[in-house]
Order: sequence, then structure tokens, then C-alpha cells
Amino acid sequence: MKIEQGDSSLILSTTSIPDVFFTEYLSQANGDFVKVYMYLCFISKYNNDLKINDLAKNLDLPLKTIQDAIKYWEEVGLLIRKGQGFVIPNILEIEINKLYKPKVSLSPEHMKTIADNQNRARAISTINNEFFQGVMSPTWYGDIDLWFKKYAFDEEVMIALFRYCFNKSALHRNYVATVAEAWSKQKVKTFTDLEAYYEREEKLNLICKEIKKKLRLSRNLSIYEEAYVEKWSTTYGYSMEIIELALKKTTSKFNPTFEYIDKILSDWHEHGFKTVDQINKYLEDKKTMPVQSKEVSKPKKSSNYIKRDYKNLNEFYSNTDE
Repeated sequence: MKIEQGDSSLILSTTSIPDVFFTEYLSQANGDFVKVYMYLCFISKYNNDLKINDLAKNLDLPLKTIQDAIKYWEEVGLLIRKGQGFVIPNILEIEINKLYKPKVSLSPEHMKTIADNQNRARAISTINNEFFQGVMSPTWYGDIDLWFKKYAFDEEVMIALFRYCFNKSALHRNYVATVAEAWSKQKVKTFTDLEAYYEREEKLNLICKEIKKKLRLSRNLSIYEEAYVEKWSTTYGYSMEIIELALKKTTSKFNPTFEYIDKILSDWHEHGFKTVDQINKYLEDKKTMPVQSKEVSKPKKSSNYIKRDYKNLNEFYSNTDE
């Protein structure tokens, strides 16, 4: 007896998307790109020959958006080009390979499980429950372990790292890694280091806002201008009161640049000035300093020069060889 399964109509069919897609890929992808990917997953079950132009019409999206979406999913590995078409790989297989294949960036002695460190395990549990509602993707565990070892963060700093990115609505791997790198460059390892860094950043932001106000800038400072402000505030240790003295020196300049302000403050720093009184005295002394004469001195006559009198002009034009 032969038993066959009845044909299923389209209305009874389902398209399955693994949960790991929502934890690993959804937050980082453009909404239209997600739309394209899900439709490709749906259509791939029927092995239909679908042209890009038809895809654009079916999804009511510009052709350029379709092309950009296909390129994006190729780059993240969820589409593989094959001949004239594409293959949609198994996401679960991709994530299992990520999880269990050896990480070349970690040496064998660093391959201990995170569970060996109880404090670290509790920190990761907090991250999982607070920011991922208890469904954090397994690949995050390896990344967190790597960041613990690479940057020597303590547990409170690691939790603060995820909280910072979560509050920025940017809880995806590339952004978290970028922030972690920035904190490491600022010598952040403990929560005390992080609090000191936050204080410096808050002070810097206040000074930037005050400078914008004093210069009547309607735009945000560029990263290069912020670098100047950080130099004046952090490296030179100058308060806004001292920086304002330099800003006042720009009143006679049309559209003064930050390079011009930097020259003024760098000059004061090179003189070792640390207070407003020292700088004001320096400026007053410059006003009373005698101005050097601009008269051009006449060149001295050579000691070998012999003055000759020509009473008769014929002598001047005469041939001395005669």
C-alpha cells in the first residue's frame, strides 16, 4: 500500500526563520534588507527562477535597494552566490561553526570556559537577562570572553559597556567592540577608571557647548575641533575661564579657526602659565613692551672704499690703459 502526502496549499504552508536570525542579524540590518531576505527565504522553497526586476516589483522596492540588499546579505554570509543564482545557507550551521570552531585569536591556554570564573559568569548572566531578555545568542559568550581577556575589564565595566550600547540603541557586535576599544585606549579597566573617564567626557562636553555658545556656532563641533578642545582641557589642564581668554583674542579676526585659537593657548602653555592672573599679566606686559623701530638701517660703507674726485669729466671717461 502506497501512502502519499496530500498537496499543501500555499495558505497552509509556513516559512521558518531560526531564532538566531533575530538575535544576531535583525538589529544590524536595514528594514528593507530584512524584507528582501525573508522573501528570498520564502521563495527558495519553491526553487523558482526569480529575476531581480521581478523581485523589485513583488516587494515594491527600488531596484537599487534590491541590489544593495543582496550585496549586504552576501557580505554577512547569509547569501552565497552560485552560478547565476544564490544559495541560502543554514543559519544554525553558521552559528554552530562560529561557536565550536577554534578561535585563532585566542591561544590554547585562553580557551577555558567562562564558567570557571564565578564573578565573570554572574556578570554574563546579568548581561543576558538585562539586555537580551534571557535569550542572548551563544556567539556573544565567546566575544565577551575575548573582550575580558583582551582589555582586562572587570565585571562591572563589562556590564556598563553593554548598558552604554543598549541605551544608545546600538546593541550590535561591531558597535560594542568599537566602544570597548575606545575605553581601553583611555586606560579604562576598573569601574573607578570608567567613572573618571565619564567625568572627563562630561567636562569636555560642557566646554564644547560653551565654546559653541561663545563663538555662536549653530553646528556641532567636528571631531578635529573636539580634539583641539580635549588637548586644551585634558593635556594643558586649562579651564573654560582660560580658554575664554583665548576666544576673546579672536574678536579682531574674521571667521577665526580653531588652529588660530590653538596657537594662542599653546603659546601660553609653553610659557608655563596655569592661572588667569599669570596670563593677564603676560598680556599686559606685552602691551607695554616697546615697539621695535621699523627704520631700515643704512648699509655701512666698506673700509676699502676710496672716494675719488673727478674735477674733469674727461678724466672719468679716459682710457686708463693709455
